[in-house]
Formats: sequence, C-alpha cells, structure tokens
Amino acid sequence: MSPSLPRVLARRYVTPLREGGSLPAVVETDRGLAVAKFRGAGQGARALVAEIIVGGIAEALGLPLPEVTLIDAPEGFGHAEPDPEIQDILRGSRGLNVGLGFIEGAFPFDPVAASDLVPPTLAADIVWLDALTTNIDRTARNPNLLIAGDEATLWLIDHGAALYFHHNWDAVDEARARAPFAAIKDHVLLPIAASVTDADARLAARVSGTTIDAILARIPDDLLMDAPEGRTPPFDSAEANRDAYARYFRARLAAPRAWAEAAETARQSLGTGDDTPLAYRR
Repeated sequence: MSPSLPRVLARRYVTPLREGGSLPAVVETDRGLAVAKFRGAGQGARALVAEIIVGGIAEALGLPLPEVTLIDAPEGFGHAEPDPEIQDILRGSRGLNVGLGFIEGAFPFDPVAASDLVPPTLAADIVWLDALTTNIDRTARNPNLLIAGDEATLWLIDHGAALYFHHNWDAVDEARARAPFAAIKDHVLLPIAASVTDADARLAARVSGTTIDAILARIPDDLLMDAPEGRTPPFDSAEANRDAYARYFRARLAAPRAWAEAAETARQSLGTGDDTPLAYRR
C-alpha cells in the first residue's frame, strides 16, 4: 500500500452523475477522467473521508475498486455549469476533493440479470467489507457496483455513506464499535454469497492495526478537520481524529466479531440448505 494517494488537478467539469444525492461528476483531470466526489455536497468532507478509508480497506483485501485519488478543484472550476445547485456544490468544494478512476463502458450491476457474474466467495468478501464498515448503500435499490469489460469485471464504487458513526462521535463507544450491522440483511449480494464466516477467517488478518494506521495516514488533515457550516470539528487536531478512527477499528476488528456472525446469520436466513448460491449450482 502506497503511503499517500495520488493527487491530480481538475481541469474540466464534464457531466454530473445524478443517480445519487451527493451529485458526483465525471471530471477531466491531468491524469484522465475521474468520478469526483465533492466536499461541498451531501455529508461534506466526512463522506470523502469514508471514501478514502473504505477504499483503503478494500485495497488491503484485494477487492476490485477503481483507483482512489485526491482531486484539486481550483478557483473557477466548473464555472460554465448552468445548474445553480451544482454551482453551489462547486463553490463549496474549492481545494481538495476525492475521486475514483472512471471505468469506460461500465454499467450498473443488476441483481436479477448479473448475479451469475459474481463468484460466491467474492460476494461474501464484499458483504464482510460492508459489515465491517457499516455501509448502508449496497442494496438492490442502490447496489453501487459496476460491471465492465469483456470479462465482466465487478467494481465497487461509492462508499460515502459508510462509517455513518463518524457523523456523531459523541455516541461512539466500544459497544457501538463492536455491534452487529442490522442493515446487512438487505445487502444486494447476500443471497448469492458463500459463507461470511469463511470470509471472516480469510480477511480479518489482512486488516491489521498497522494497515488501518497506514490508511488513516493517507487522509489529508484538511479533510479531517473540515466541519459542516456552523459546527466545530469533533477533535482538536487531525491526529486526534485519526486516533479515534484507529480505536474504533481496533475494537471492531477484535475477536469475536459479532457483526460478522450476524452477517452469516442473515445469510443463512435466506438459505435453501445448500451453502452454494443458486446461481452457481450446475
């Protein structure tokens, strides 16, 4: 894992992506096209922090994720965009934002038409990641998965809604950090996933404290200390903020992991008595 994220310059606002409430956009950078997530939209900078953290964990697990970059939006960027809502977002997004590499020719994952394309072990690994990071945004209504290429590669995108605990640090304690993630029962890949218990045995050791520290070190101080208008940051320094995330993940990853057990229970509740998902029985 590289110690820092690539940093690119936004040169042209190409087109908004209106599927989500945060209005990401395709932008042209000095390294090619990217999908930019803007700090002036939705949940602000903490959604971008979630993109970096969950993206780093996905990378450590070897899961398919477009390259995560930091995107500098200079003064005047997107000034020709006529939509006033988008202009408001861009005005609040000068400076650092976060982007994912643009995947040419990708189409959204359809759980009815494309389930056969996802190996059950990969589905289980993604369920495990989303249970770990409390990602509420991987449902049949909004899978945040893309399929692309001749080999129909699956890509994970859009993790800004994960880690929702960090919008209210005052309520975070060890019990909450270790708690099951009830929304995992609605995960789009749960019906086709192999054993989440086996995924837990495969993956937990890959997300060590050292790995989490390396991921947190990638987050610019500016994003950690950004707070919604009218509110102060929850911590006195960026380092104290990193320490809070590190404590949370140490507690969440400590055995036994009730959230992984709950995910497996939810999977079994959908089951047919055969551990192999229907799409893979031939």
